[in-house]
Amino acid sequence: MPAAVQGSILIEGQELAITNPDKLLWPEMGITKLVYLQRLTELAPYLIKHCKGRYLTTIRYPNGIHGKSFYQKNCPQPRPDFVTLAPLETIDYIELNSLPTLLWLGNLACLEFHASFDRIGEPVHPTEWMIDLDPSLEDEPRIMEAASIVGELLRSLGIQSVPKTSGATGVQIIVPLQPELTFDELRVIGQFVGEFVSRAHPHLFTIERMKKDRGTCIYFDYLQHYRGKTLSAPYTPRARKASSVSTPLLWEEVARDVKPADYHLLNIASRLQKMGDLIDTVPPQRLRPILQFIRSGKQAAPLQ
Repeated sequence: MPAAVQGSILIEGQELAITNPDKLLWPEMGITKLVYLQRLTELAPYLIKHCKGRYLTTIRYPNGIHGKSFYQKNCPQPRPDFVTLAPLETIDYIELNSLPTLLWLGNLACLEFHASFDRIGEPVHPTEWMIDLDPSLEDEPRIMEAASIVGELLRSLGIQSVPKTSGATGVQIIVPLQPELTFDELRVIGQFVGEFVSRAHPHLFTIERMKKDRGTCIYFDYLQHYRGKTLSAPYTPRARKASSVSTPLLWEEVARDVKPADYHLLNIASRLQKMGDLIDTVPPQRLRPILQFIRSGKQAAPLQ
């Protein structure tokens, strides 16, 4: 067995051990651990921004994307002093709040970063609403069409939003929020929108929770957005052959039917340099009037 290769780097005053830098993590893309850490450094300002202050779950692939993987909630040991813990019940979560922490996790072959919807130590008032469109088919050519339909419905209700690829097969639609509604109140709005699109497009959408009963429809998941649950964080890499990255989009790109694999570790930096964080382009939305309207039992004019 060949001897393990190890070196170290100095990041923001912290010395990090780097093990097996030449190990292939995404073989089809030729991405080694060293290349991955370089790309993570480019993603860091965006990925950290959307994970900071949240409970972090990672997925580790010690031998690359084709090897065995496991979810990690508890902080691995030994833990460097610069890694911040966020205890919750019986779990010592990590708060991803610095570049050294991100690269330490990258060296451990954490290839995916999933952030909680609830914030560390904060009242239960979400700062965003996220709709998850989850295909039943591994290759779903209608996913951007489905996202466009949901986006147009939200616009008809006066709600601005940002679509993003999951980096896998789905699309999420993000609505930045003024922190005034609870998770349960957001579910009321989500159920309303999900039921409407499922009735209007019964061969495209479903809100059926059981996978076996969804057929080929795209699951409109309004239940995932809840305290204690996670989704792929904006700008997280994904353990896919294309090394795809969960990427916020322009609605014009959705209309052009872009593919999740179009945005990956080897080209995401140039996109971010050009476009910045598209989530920042939408101001926090106020949805309480929508909630009150739904609860009043009246039919909104745009839906007539």
